[in-house]
Amino acid sequence: MKCLKFITLIIFLSFINQKANAQDWANLKKFQKENYRLMNSAIKDNSVVFMGNSITDGWLIYHPEYFKGKPYINRGISGQTTSQMLLRFKQDVVDLKPSVVVILAGINDIAQNTGPISIDMIAENIKSMAELAKANHIKVVLCSVLPAIDFSWRPGLEPAEKIIKLNSLIKSYAILNNIVYVDYFSAMVDSSNGLKKDLGIDTVHPNKKGYLIMEPLLEQGLKKVFNKN
Repeated sequence: MKCLKFITLIIFLSFINQKANAQDWANLKKFQKENYRLMNSAIKDNSVVFMGNSITDGWLIYHPEYFKGKPYINRGISGQTTSQMLLRFKQDVVDLKPSVVVILAGINDIAQNTGPISIDMIAENIKSMAELAKANHIKVVLCSVLPAIDFSWRPGLEPAEKIIKLNSLIKSYAILNNIVYVDYFSAMVDSSNGLKKDLGIDTVHPNKKGYLIMEPLLEQGLKKVFNKN
């Protein structure tokens, strides 16, 4: 009888733990401790938060030197969609009070990582993040989604034209609202509207060579932002 009660307790605790993890849909816990540390220390002037998914997160793996010695804060979480980023935007961006936020998002929405969503709704989520930043006196850099011809984890969705449409919406919004737009897509696309093979570890994610293409483009964008001030 005691053994049965013990097994029942273990199953119950396991269920509670799984439920708790499922409730952290946006992975709010990932950067909580580091955010708290930053908020209670002197954040450098001209600090920049990078909000994104695995492409932002992967920067620290394939070219970590880019972040060394700079007031850059990486807040990329692999697999995330714009809906998840929007949910964690306050704690991972606004509360840190950076000078600038760089937003690179949308590819996982097109991959339907959290379910089907229209291109217009993806753009609206990105706009909402930009507006949250501006309302809190944080400058914004909006980035194009990188080219992709297919997804290894969800093949057959034909993302290429969807990415082009989303980038058009992001760029139009940036121009209309005097926001700096960084165009990675044009520098990294091949003749099939996919990611150039020598710039990626697969059809979606850049390798070191890819990041070396992205970095000067972003630095030009950041220079424009700081010069506006």
